[in-house]
Amino acid sequence: MDQHLLEKLIRIRRQLHLHPELGFREFNTSALVQQELHAMDIPFETLAVTGVIGSITKGTGPEIVLRADMDALPVREETGLDFSSVEEQVMHACGHDMHTTILLGAAALLKEMPFEGTVKLVFQPSEEGNERSPEKGKSGGQLIVESGKLNNAKAALGLHVHPLLPVGLMGFRNGEALANVCSFTLRITGKGGHAGSLEHVIDPVLVAGQIIVAAQSIISHNATLQSAVLAFTHMETTAPPSHNVIPQGTVLQGSLRAINIDTYNLLLEKFQQLLKGMETSYGCSIEFEQIAYYPSLLNDAGIHHKLSGVHDDVIGKGKVLEGTVHLVAEDFAFYSRLMPSQFYYLGAQVPGNDQYFLHHPKVTFNEACIPYGVRFLAEGALALIKSS
Repeated sequence: MDQHLLEKLIRIRRQLHLHPELGFREFNTSALVQQELHAMDIPFETLAVTGVIGSITKGTGPEIVLRADMDALPVREETGLDFSSVEEQVMHACGHDMHTTILLGAAALLKEMPFEGTVKLVFQPSEEGNERSPEKGKSGGQLIVESGKLNNAKAALGLHVHPLLPVGLMGFRNGEALANVCSFTLRITGKGGHAGSLEHVIDPVLVAGQIIVAAQSIISHNATLQSAVLAFTHMETTAPPSHNVIPQGTVLQGSLRAINIDTYNLLLEKFQQLLKGMETSYGCSIEFEQIAYYPSLLNDAGIHHKLSGVHDDVIGKGKVLEGTVHLVAEDFAFYSRLMPSQFYYLGAQVPGNDQYFLHHPKVTFNEACIPYGVRFLAEGALALIKSS
């Protein structure tokens, strides 16, 4: 990758970082991607509000997917960078500006490289959530997968910058690498009344407290062999706060996470059974609403093996390291459930800033990782085309 291209990519990355956009609102980001693809004479189509899929086809051969996400987070940036976000309470705190930039760089290389097949360049909206989704409960990745536009692909490849992994290293985990995650809301309806006349009320605050405590036993009794967590992240009542009034209802929000999909399904079943028991015991009603669900991300060991030569050539022998599973969600999981896939962590640590991880207002990413990511995606796509 020549210096001219690298300098251009750094300019693009900093422009994106200056002007981050939330999920399904990445209008300027999408326009920039379309402009760059047009300048490279790469045909593209738009879908899923702001999503873009470019296609590089040369002769006949298999189709491979390269994917980058484009959305930012509702975080106020505190990095002090010269190109810090100018948008109020929006920041690229997960490095998606890097991902978009790296995929544009890979497109530039692939345009000039000989191969026989098709590379689909997927610039995806809203990996971080589905709050503004045109289809309730669905993220950008899910919408793109369900569009059918990638049904002919033989494999998919994705990268995620890692702010605590040194530049020049890459991480992976075969099998179920990232968690099944359900975001949920519970609406508990009891019977309000005077705090001094508890015999006449059904206290939804008490029920909420019982659920929070009892739910932890579900994890300890059913997930001893698999990583899992059931976390409650927010609680509020349906009435204004008062010292002497029992409210009519409470609302709980939380997240159920498990690496193994069978363990996840068991925990979800047990949790719903617990809620039914609470309804019977307290005479209340409990509505369970699943706001979002990401399946576990499934990394294919066969794809990893096919890329072994690229690992050595681009990253270096012994520098692609196997790590542990993580209880986080990533909607590349939807691609990994459609076709054999691999998702790697790309080292992007800034020296001296080794304590802030993804989604933190002070997290930073080292632009020195861009050449590694660009070459890995481009050469990885070619390796998968040749071996498919």
